[in-house]
Amino acid sequence: MSEGFGNSLAAGAPMNGGGGLWQACIDQLAQELPEQQFNTWIKPLVAKVTDDFSKVTLFVANRFKLDWVRAQYAGRIAATLEKLYGQPVQLELALAQRESPAKPFVAPQAAEVAPAAEPADMAEDIAAGPFKNRLNTALTFDTLVEGTANRMARAAAMHVANAPGQLYNPLFIYGGVGLGKTHLVHAVGNRLLADKPGSKVLYIHAEQFVSDVVKAYQRKTFDEFKDKYHSLDLLLIDDVQFFANKDRTQEEFFNAFEALLAKKSHIVMTSDTYPKGLADIHERLISRFDSGLTVAIEPPELEMRVAILINKARAEGAEMPEEVAFFVAKNVRSNVRELEGALRKILAYSRFNQKEISIQLAREALRDLLSIQNRQISVENIQKTVADYYKIKVADMYSKKRPASIARPRQIAMYLAKELTQKSLPEIGELFGGRDHTTVLHAVRKIAGERQTVTELNQQLHVLEQTLKG
Repeated sequence: MSEGFGNSLAAGAPMNGGGGLWQACIDQLAQELPEQQFNTWIKPLVAKVTDDFSKVTLFVANRFKLDWVRAQYAGRIAATLEKLYGQPVQLELALAQRESPAKPFVAPQAAEVAPAAEPADMAEDIAAGPFKNRLNTALTFDTLVEGTANRMARAAAMHVANAPGQLYNPLFIYGGVGLGKTHLVHAVGNRLLADKPGSKVLYIHAEQFVSDVVKAYQRKTFDEFKDKYHSLDLLLIDDVQFFANKDRTQEEFFNAFEALLAKKSHIVMTSDTYPKGLADIHERLISRFDSGLTVAIEPPELEMRVAILINKARAEGAEMPEEVAFFVAKNVRSNVRELEGALRKILAYSRFNQKEISIQLAREALRDLLSIQNRQISVENIQKTVADYYKIKVADMYSKKRPASIARPRQIAMYLAKELTQKSLPEIGELFGGRDHTTVLHAVRKIAGERQTVTELNQQLHVLEQTLKG
């Protein structure tokens, strides 16, 4: 036994051969991982350890679980084994023999040993069966950065994933472009399949549903269409606003909706606006959308944007200094997709010029974006900045709520939109939840008048204007 092996285990479980090494490893992981993750993924693993502890083979029940363990936990397991043993341990994942899945330390036949799969191939592997779920296995709860902006939506989505068909059915998630709605619905599907691999899960964009309805009408294949959609355990559908003005599609979706709820299957939908804000959608469908739980995802706050940048840079094999992440996050405020675009530019610029990432390099890489931003201030940015300043939700800017704590910041945002953008009063009103231009005019005149007499308001407006102008 090596010196590192003995020292590492002095305070832990005694080592009795290879099984002792694996037992010490899972004891360590049990302390580090959330209980549900540990019980689902680590505890069921069966290990075979060579006599000299140089190699550990883990047998996994099926291919889906094997791919998931490899992607999510293999690195951590290998690091824990190395720490316990005192030197690197070769880790191999293999499919367990179906004839004796419960027997410990039984090596599978050579043909059953799964070849190493690259992460990019995983979605193909999982979808390769008779039913394609269309899930992106990289989009999980673990890879989603949590913050105030998405905390409620994430909590609701996790509840659905852990207990489908019960509360929050349907779950309706809404918010602007690039805020993580799609990531969240994929995470629900991936979590459910992780816990219940036999579940029938489908992720689609609303346009694909429209296309499937059209094909069913053209080919007279509605039996197949119903078999596909009415038999699901979980339907995840993105951007239901695309159903607008498509009567046949809405009719078929209503039928599918009713069939799934009747069999206690779950439905998760996303949209760019809340249910009652959807245009040209049948009222009975909107009432169904609104019958479960409706939650908003807001634009990410500063700290969340910083965390997203650092995490995504790390996933790309690069380290982004915190001060650079803060610089980028302060200048890219609208959504996660823009943050990712800015990060890609910085990483490419750094690699091409063989320079370390710094604020100066970020400034050079993003000079076009920063130049455009300095010239253009959007109403969306004004709403986000004012909401942050007065500690309200961005959704309150276009909601029908009227308490003073919300109405006042909303009027200030309308005033700034008129002062700092080229938008007309009707255009501004539309961006504030479809309000009439006279409402905007009243807000502009009210705030402009008070600014002349109320010193505190004038100071607040000055801070907001400086923030928006950068």
